[in-house]
Amino acid sequence: MATDSASACIRQTERFGAHNYQPLPVVIASGQGAWVLDVEGRRYLDCLAAYSALNFGHRHPALVAAAHAQLDRLTLTSRAFHNDRLGEFMERLATLAGTQMVLPMNTGAEAVESAIKVARAWGYRVKGVPTDRARIIVAANNFHGRTTTIVGFSSDPSARDGFGPFTPGFDTVPYGDAEALAAAITPETVAVLIEPIQGEAGVILPPEGYLAQVRRLTTEHGVLFIADEIQSGLGRTGATFECDNAGVRPDLYLLGKALGGGIVPVSAVVGESSVLGVLRPGEHGSTFGGNPLAAAVGIAVVDLLETGEYQSRARELGAVLGRRLEELVGAGVQSVRVRGMWAGVDIDPDLATGHRVCELLAERGVLAKETHGSTIRLAPPLVITAEEIDWAIDQLREVLAELS
Repeated sequence: MATDSASACIRQTERFGAHNYQPLPVVIASGQGAWVLDVEGRRYLDCLAAYSALNFGHRHPALVAAAHAQLDRLTLTSRAFHNDRLGEFMERLATLAGTQMVLPMNTGAEAVESAIKVARAWGYRVKGVPTDRARIIVAANNFHGRTTTIVGFSSDPSARDGFGPFTPGFDTVPYGDAEALAAAITPETVAVLIEPIQGEAGVILPPEGYLAQVRRLTTEHGVLFIADEIQSGLGRTGATFECDNAGVRPDLYLLGKALGGGIVPVSAVVGESSVLGVLRPGEHGSTFGGNPLAAAVGIAVVDLLETGEYQSRARELGAVLGRRLEELVGAGVQSVRVRGMWAGVDIDPDLATGHRVCELLAERGVLAKETHGSTIRLAPPLVITAEEIDWAIDQLREVLAELS
C-alpha cells in the first residue's frame, strides 16, 4: 500500500520511534472535515476520528480560527498566574455539564489520574475513610489510559503485563452487573469509576438501566460516581454526554479528546464543588493544564456543542450507520453495537482478523481501526454525511465479500 514517499516516512518513524504502536501503512499529510490526504495525495474517509478526538472533523473552521487568534496573543502562562481565557472556559464547560467546577488538565489519562486523587481526598476529608484505606471500584475490560496506576487495574494483558508492581486500592467487578457492584461496595469504597460505554473493549453497551443502577447504588452508599466520558462524551453518542442518554448525572465527568477539537490536548474533571473543592493549593497541578491556547479552543468547542447540532447529527446519522451495519450481519459480520456515531463491528474470526479488514478498507479509501482480534471500531467525525456513510459501508461489504 505504501508508496516510496510513504515508505520513507514509515521507515523514519520506525527507526527513531519507540515501537509502542502498530499503525496501518497510511501516512496522512492533510485533512479537512471527514477526509484526509496521504503524502501522495490519495484521499481517505476517516472513520476513526482519532478515537473521537476529531468529533468536529479535521480543521473545523471555527476551531482553527480560535486557535489562530489565540496564537497571536498568548499560549502559555502556567498556573503560577491567571490568564484571561481560563475562567471563561471553565465557566462555560461547567454550565454545559450542568455542574459547578472544573479541573483542567491535558490528556485523558491525566483526567483519570486526577479524579482518582480527588476521590481519595474526598473519601478521607469528607466521607471519613481511614487514611490510606480508600478503595475505588472499576469494571473488567475497562480502558482509562496507559499510566502505571491505570494499567494496574486493567484486565487487558497487553496493557498490564510487564509493567508492575501496581498501585493498590482498586476492586474489579464485571461491567454491566449491578448486583456484583452492590456486593463490592464497602465502608472504605470512595468511588465507582466506569465508562458509560466501553470503547477499547469494542464499543460495549451496558444493559438497559445499568447506569441508573450505578447512580442509585452510589448515592445510597455515599460513594462517588465517576463517569469516564473521554470517548463517549461531547456529542459522540447523540447527546452531550452518554450519561444524558441514560438520564443520570455522575458526581464527576472525565472529559478529553474532542474537548481539544483535534488541535491541542485538553482534558478536564468536571463536577460539583463539594467534590472538586477538596483540593487545596499545591496538592495537584499541571504546567500546561488550563493554558490559554487550550482554553480558547475549549471555549470554541463548547460553542459548537451548545447549539445541539452535533448531538442531533450523531443521532440521525447514527441511525443510518446502524441500519447499514445490520445489513452485514450474517454476511461476514457476527454482530454490531451502535450508539450514535460509534459502532463496534464483530467480524467473523473465521473470515479475517480485524486488522486485516482494516488493511483492506484502507486500500479502498476508508480508515478504521481494530480492537481485540476481530472487532473493528467505527467513529467517523460528526460532520460526515449520510452519503459518505453509505459509501464507507459499501466498501466494508465489498471487503467482506472478497474475504468470503
